[in-house]
Amino acid sequence: MRLNAVVAHGLPDVGIRERGFSAVELVVVLAVIGTVAVAAFPSFLNYWHLAAVQAGARELASVMNLGRQLAISGKTSVCVDVTGVRVRLRLGGCSGALWTGAVTDAAGVLTISDPATLQISSNARVVFTALGAATPSATYVVTHARTRVSRAVVVAASGRVSVE
Repeated sequence: MRLNAVVAHGLPDVGIRERGFSAVELVVVLAVIGTVAVAAFPSFLNYWHLAAVQAGARELASVMNLGRQLAISGKTSVCVDVTGVRVRLRLGGCSGALWTGAVTDAAGVLTISDPATLQISSNARVVFTALGAATPSATYVVTHARTRVSRAVVVAASGRVSVE
C-alpha cells in the first residue's frame, strides 16, 4: 500500500524518449570531442618528437657513462667512438680493441634507438681515463631529423655526463 502511495503522489511516469540522449545531443558531443582532438594534435606531435629526442639523448648519456665505468673498472682508457647513431667503445684508446658486451652486437656496436629519425653530431671523440676524467671534454647534439628539435649531451673534463 505504501508503494502505491509513492507512485500516486509524486513520481512521474518516465517515457521512452526521456530515458536516453537524442541524436542531436550525441552529434554535438562528438563534434566537441573532434574539435578538441584536432586542436590538441599538433601539441601532441611536438611532445612526441621532443620525447624521442630526449630518450635518444639519455640513451647516449648512458652509453657515455658505460664507457666511463669501463675505464674506471678496467683501469685503462676507453675511447667512445660515435658514428651516426652507432657507438663503439674501444679499450686502451681510440686505436684499441673493441669492447663487446651484453648490450652490443657481435661487432661491438651499440645503436641508439630510433636511428631513422635521430642524428648525432659531436665536436670531439671522448677518451675516458682510468680515473674517469674525459679528454677532451665534448658536446654531442642529438637532433630529430625532421623537426630539428635537439638536446645536447655534455661530457665535462671531470667525466661528468649530463643532458641539457
